[in-house]
Amino acid sequence: MQKDIILKVENISKQYRLGTIGTGTISHDMNRWWHKIRGKEDPYLKIGETNDRSTTGNSEYAWAIKDISFEVERGEVLGIIGKNGAGKSTLLKILSKVTGPTTGEIKTKGRIASLLEVGTGFHPEMTGKENIFLNGAILGMTKAEINAKLEEIIDFSGCQRYIDTPVKRYSSGMKVRLAFAVAAFLEPDILIVDEVLAVGDAEFQKKAIGKMQEISKGDGRTVLFVSHNMATIKSLTSKCILLQNGYVKRIGDTASIVEEYTTIGEGELSTFKVKRENKKKGLQIKNVSFINSNNKDCKSLVSGQEIKVKIEVENYDKEVYKKCSIGIGVFNLDNSMLTAFKSDSINKYYDISHGVSFFYCELNKIPFTAGIYNYNINITSFAEVYDSIKEAGNIIVESGDFYNSGKLPAASHQIILVNQKWR
Repeated sequence: MQKDIILKVENISKQYRLGTIGTGTISHDMNRWWHKIRGKEDPYLKIGETNDRSTTGNSEYAWAIKDISFEVERGEVLGIIGKNGAGKSTLLKILSKVTGPTTGEIKTKGRIASLLEVGTGFHPEMTGKENIFLNGAILGMTKAEINAKLEEIIDFSGCQRYIDTPVKRYSSGMKVRLAFAVAAFLEPDILIVDEVLAVGDAEFQKKAIGKMQEISKGDGRTVLFVSHNMATIKSLTSKCILLQNGYVKRIGDTASIVEEYTTIGEGELSTFKVKRENKKKGLQIKNVSFINSNNKDCKSLVSGQEIKVKIEVENYDKEVYKKCSIGIGVFNLDNSMLTAFKSDSINKYYDISHGVSFFYCELNKIPFTAGIYNYNINITSFAEVYDSIKEAGNIIVESGDFYNSGKLPAASHQIILVNQKWR
C-alpha cells in the first residue's frame, strides 16, 4: 500500500548572521548578487558553524538548523524534541512559512495552521471574534465555513464572556486558549503546535491534548507537536524526531527517542561534583553516574524511567571493609529530604576489598516529578561512617509518563510518585 505523504521536508537549512538584523553588510549583499547573476551558489552558505549555543565560535554566521529531511504521513502525530536551542522553533517557523529556509525544499498537501507563540496571528486591536474570522480567512475559508464552526471555537476556548473584547486585553492564558481553538477547529490538514500550550492551565492542556488525539485519529489530520513534557509526548505521539545543535540526531519510535533524549545535554547536572585533591587512607566514593536501560550515561532523567545509579568506590587499604552499606539521600532545592535508597534497607551488605569496586542501585521507575534535586551519598558499617558526601551532585528530572496514562497529579511543588493499585 502506497504511503499518503502529506508533508515532505528535503534538506532544509536556516543560516543567520550573528549580531545583526538583515542579511549583513552591503559588500556581502553585492557579493551574493555577483554570484547569483553568474549562476553560482551563495558564497556564505559554505561557511558558518553549527548551532551550539554553549560555545564561542569564530564565524559570524551560524546554522540554526542544517540539512533536515523527513516525511510525515496523513493522520500521523509527529513529536519534535530536543534541548533548548536545538532548532525546534526555527524548524516549526519554516514549516509554518513564518520564515523561509536558506536552502532546501518543503512539499505539502493542504492547509497548515500553526500555534507557535502566545498571540501569534492575532491583531491586538481586534476582538476575539474578529480574530477568529481573520485567521479563518488567512487559511482560505469562506465566511460561511467559519460561521459553521464559530460556536464550537468559542465554547472550547472558554472565552465566551470576552469574545467581543479586544485581544490586547486578554491574559496570555486566554490568548492561548482562543488561538488553539481557532487552529484546531478551522480544520487544517496539518496542525503545528509549539511548547506554547505550557502557558495554559492543566485543565486546558488536557482538553487540548484530547482534541489533538481526536483530530488525528478521528479526522485523519496531521499534527506536529513540540514539547519538553515527555509524558505528553509519549501519550500523544508514536514517532519522534530528536534534534541536537540544529541537526536531526535520530528519527524513530517515541519510546526509544525519549530514552535517547535523556543522554544529551550540557553535562553540568546529573554529575558527581566532588573532586578530592588529597587521597586519604580508607574507602572513598570516587564517582556517581546514572545509566539508562541502554547502558548509556544520562544527563537528565524522566519520571517513570528505568535507571541504574552506578557508584565507584576505591579502597586504598590492604584490609577488607566488612558488612558495608551504601546509601543515597535525595533532597529538593529547599534541602528537605524526600527519600533515601539504602542497601541495608533490603539486607544487602558488601565486603569491599583493596582496589576499585562498582555498585549499582537499580530503580525500575524514577519516582520524582519534574525539577532539580541534589543528593548525598555515604558508605557506612552499622554505626561507623567510612565516607560521606553532602550535596554530592545534582539531578535534573523531566516530566514523564509514570503511570502510563499521560497524567500526573497536579502539584505546586516537587513530589514523590508511588505505584498504586485501586479496586
